[in-house]
Parts: sequence; structure tokens; C-alpha cells
Amino acid sequence: MECKLKLFKDIDAHLISDGKPSQYLQSLNGSLFEKTHPFNMLALLKHIEQSKRYHPEGSVWNHTLMVVDEAAIRKDKAALGSRVFMWAALLHDIGKGPATKVRGGRITAYDHDKIGKKMAKEFLREFEDEIFVSKTAALVRWHMQILYASKNMRFADFDAMKSETDVQDVALLGLCDRLGRVGADKEKEEKTVQNFLKMAGI
Repeated sequence: MECKLKLFKDIDAHLISDGKPSQYLQSLNGSLFEKTHPFNMLALLKHIEQSKRYHPEGSVWNHTLMVVDEAAIRKDKAALGSRVFMWAALLHDIGKGPATKVRGGRITAYDHDKIGKKMAKEFLREFEDEIFVSKTAALVRWHMQILYASKNMRFADFDAMKSETDVQDVALLGLCDRLGRVGADKEKEEKTVQNFLKMAGI
């Protein structure tokens, strides 16, 4: 348990202090990270492929590293606090581990946001109090709302989202998510996020 707690604290320190936490996160390997619960849930993402159309950067882990670096630039803007925001960025796609399937030749990850909420709670409960766990997991749960709302999909649920978390932090995390991929158009993504906030009445 002491080794696990030390690794958690090391990750936490780099998430909060580093301009590019990805540089430390890329160095994580070995049995403790890859075979020990709950870190193995993150290590699995190294092997989870994504649609090259939407994620030319490759695996979920590659995408996560890019999102974390985008989040580090913006963490001081987070209403829920920089630690909650940075851990939500790191864990936002953790649900893609079990959710990713190949259907009709297409790579999909349906419900990874809902699955991710449960997995984020499982991960963080080993180290953190329930308030921190709930705030972080809620951001993981709702991080896909920008896509759902912008595409007018039935999964968009502004009322439920507002009851569980801070909408502006969802927008901020969503922006990092959208920018954390190769070839992202920053101006276009910022406009998409602004339109989402208008739809949410913010």
C-alpha cells in the first residue's frame, strides 16, 4: 500500500506542478503501474486503439497525455479546483478500456463516459475522500456533453449535468479533450465550446 500511495502522490504532484505532465506520465511503466490496481486501469489505455478519423494521435493513452497537457495550461480557471480538474483530465477516458469494441469494422466506445464515472470512483477511492472522488468522477461522467449537445444527440442532458457538476468546468475539460488530438483546430473548437455554454444557458 505504501508503494501505491507514493505513486499516487507522485502522479498528483506532477499533475499539479508540471507545465507538461505528459513527460512524467510517459515514463510510467513497470509492474507497479501496469499490473497493480488501480493504476493498471490507466496502463491498459496504452493498448486501446481509437478511430484514426477522430484520433490520429493513436491510442487512448496518447490522447490522454495530450489532454492532460492542455488541462495543465487551463487548470487555474477550474471552479472545482485544479486538482479535481487535472485528475478528471487524466481519468476522463478511463472507461474506454472496457467500452472499446470493433463494430462493423468501426472502433467504438459507447457509454465510456458512464463507465468512466464508476471507474474513476473506484480508482480515486483508494486514495481520496468522497467529496474529491465525487467531484472528479462527475466531470468524467459529463465530459462528452459538448459533442452530444453540438450534434443534437439524445444523450445530451443539461438538467442532470447541472445537478451534478459545474458546467463551465465541463466546458473547460471538453475543450482540452477536443484540443488533445493531432490536427485540432483551436479556433473551431473554442467556438464549439462557446456554443455549448450558450445552449446550457451560461
